[in-house]
Amino acid sequence: MKTVVAIIAVLGAAVPVLADWIPGDPYKMHFPQLPDPNGWDVKANYSKVLADDWLCTETGPVSDVHFWGSWYGDIVGAISWVQISIHADIPDPDGPGPEYSKPGELLWLQVFYPTQFTVRPWDTGQQGWYDPNLEYWRRPDHSQTWQYNIVNIPDPFIQQKGTVYWLDISVESNYGEWGWKTSYLHFNDDAVWADYVPGGQTPWQELRDPITGQSLDLAFVITPEPATVVLLLGGLALLRRFRRA
Repeated sequence: MKTVVAIIAVLGAAVPVLADWIPGDPYKMHFPQLPDPNGWDVKANYSKVLADDWLCTETGPVSDVHFWGSWYGDIVGAISWVQISIHADIPDPDGPGPEYSKPGELLWLQVFYPTQFTVRPWDTGQQGWYDPNLEYWRRPDHSQTWQYNIVNIPDPFIQQKGTVYWLDISVESNYGEWGWKTSYLHFNDDAVWADYVPGGQTPWQELRDPITGQSLDLAFVITPEPATVVLLLGGLALLRRFRRA
């Protein structure tokens, strides 16, 4: 009986945290690009799309994606869907020159609906809002940061160690304007933005701080299957074995 109780306790503890990611948890990229609590949220409502690059450090499926964002004016809307795509890298062709790296060939794309992702409050701070299309910015604009978690992705993209990829995100919301949070950590080249138009999209543009002109990166982390999933499966296996005994 004690064994059953212990297993149930383990399973119960694992379930609530299956989707979340916190600093110290595993990851499969150069490093987690954590959100800047006093940074920008860059508008990413469809038909706008934002993208940032990462270096794969572990070959295998991109089964879990976590990213951070906020709502314009802290007016929390409802996300109808999140479109995530992964692209090959077009490297910077001229180093310190005016050109920059950007997403290339589309390698993978999926659309996720509200039942396929979770959201939780993350942090607060004096944050700005930026819409590069309109060259409009406002600071301070809002304070609440949210973490978005998409885990156990069906038919995931298989990444290869040592390869640079691009993560593209665009969302549709019933109301409210949503922005992808910038990171205080910098990797490789800056993030980019574009607009979907009939038949394709506009050219990629660099994402830079509207006040300082500094390069901006976006907040996300690519992770392995959560350790708690392994724990959960192991607990279920133990429970089945106990029942057979």
